[in-house]
Amino acid sequence: MSAPRFLIDTNVFIGLEDHAEVAPHFASLQQLAGRHGVEIFVHEAAIDDIRRDKDETRRRVSLSKIKKFPVIGKMAGIDQTLLEAKYGRIRRPNDLVDATLLHALDIGVADFLVTEDQGLHERAERISSTFGARVLYVADAVSFLRTTYEAVAVVLPAVVEMEANTISQDDPIFVSLRGDYPGFDDWWREKCIKPMRKCWVVMDEGNVAGLLVRKDEKSGDTDATLPGQKILKICTFKVRTESRGVKLGELLLKQVLWHAQSNNHDVVYLTTFPGQQTLMALLEYYGFRHTHDNSNGEKVYEKAIGRDRLLRPDGISLFDLARENYPRFATGDGVAAYAIPIQEEFHEILFPELMNRKQFSLFGDTGFQRPGNTIRKVYLCRAPAQLSQPGALLFFYKGKSESQPSQAITTVGVFEEMKLAHSTEELRRLAGGRSVYSDTQLRNLAATQNRPVKVINFLLAAHLEPPMQLAALKSSSVFAGHPPQSIKNLLPAQQMSVLGQGAFGFAI
Repeated sequence: MSAPRFLIDTNVFIGLEDHAEVAPHFASLQQLAGRHGVEIFVHEAAIDDIRRDKDETRRRVSLSKIKKFPVIGKMAGIDQTLLEAKYGRIRRPNDLVDATLLHALDIGVADFLVTEDQGLHERAERISSTFGARVLYVADAVSFLRTTYEAVAVVLPAVVEMEANTISQDDPIFVSLRGDYPGFDDWWREKCIKPMRKCWVVMDEGNVAGLLVRKDEKSGDTDATLPGQKILKICTFKVRTESRGVKLGELLLKQVLWHAQSNNHDVVYLTTFPGQQTLMALLEYYGFRHTHDNSNGEKVYEKAIGRDRLLRPDGISLFDLARENYPRFATGDGVAAYAIPIQEEFHEILFPELMNRKQFSLFGDTGFQRPGNTIRKVYLCRAPAQLSQPGALLFFYKGKSESQPSQAITTVGVFEEMKLAHSTEELRRLAGGRSVYSDTQLRNLAATQNRPVKVINFLLAAHLEPPMQLAALKSSSVFAGHPPQSIKNLLPAQQMSVLGQGAFGFAI
């Protein structure tokens, strides 16, 4: 059984081999891959890309350095027409390179593609969500390698609330903020430090990896254009360069949207410069819309936070409805629901924020948690049930456990799609960049042709507060007797009995 193969885009190769100092996250990628026997490949099409560089000296140096990497050759007989039909419109030579890289990923010659190109991520996501999860930013590739091969040692942080005056202005995250915003230090001192403005912060190894500054506004005193009396402005949304990818941004966005939904905000909005393509794509995926531009060229993204029952209009799937209205989701008649039993070990991997707080000392600090606390997740099992309705509700039942909660439904998810993995290699690919499982855990599942593993992609929608205990599940006829040992279909009345336990900030 081989380790996964990483195919790197030209922009990643340049980041690793450029004349300039190698950025820490690029160096970490190369070090972790080397340590764990993960091969890094380049594609013959990327070499063609370098040959088009008009700077002769740079072209010669790049071509000499790229020889350090093994090369994946082009497939004979695959022309532009075939690539365009599968991977989207090809207008420029660079688009042809992108489609060729995706083809190499698609046929399995590489397990993951690492690129900083937002357009390439979007191409992959349009093919399928599972395929898109195999295209990683450098920061997410580093996170994947750490989680997969160094899971015992990994200590990645959760979001913590801090006051601006408690954050050191010498932290490296402020360097790029000063570059982006002239007069940033004065603004930070006057508008954030003096009023001790609340911030959400993600710490990593003593430094700020992600920073989000919030402000409550009212109608008539805001740049938001959507109607509403209670408005949440995100003044600063920053992920440090070496941590930039999907996971930390999603972690911070989850904090924003759960806070807004729970605290009866009508609108959430923020501004971003046009070059922040990764952030804009993340915002749009979860229902933010670009409403206008400020005078300084910043784009304003707004999202309405509804509290009515979510009804499905014609022409949209239940999953897309939930994604665009996140964290709301559709319920009741016409919405399938399942109880999913999950062992304590995997519950703590998927939902680390629910671990008994006394356990956090195992990971070094009570404010730190393992890296499962994002929105898009993957669950692995061998249950015989076939889940087919995107947007179906998943109720995770944690079995008898040493730590609390025990024997209770704790969490609501929104089903996206299910795939079958027939080998460990295929399991790695299908779990993709969302995986929070170690390589040992993946291998122990022993996926084979005759005993495949189900890969269930879902959105984390909510946690029940408090969890619905087994006694209540029995008394309300959600469970007739013993708790299920496999995925169990729930009737609409059973679904509503579980949902009635929670406080979601919107009508169910």
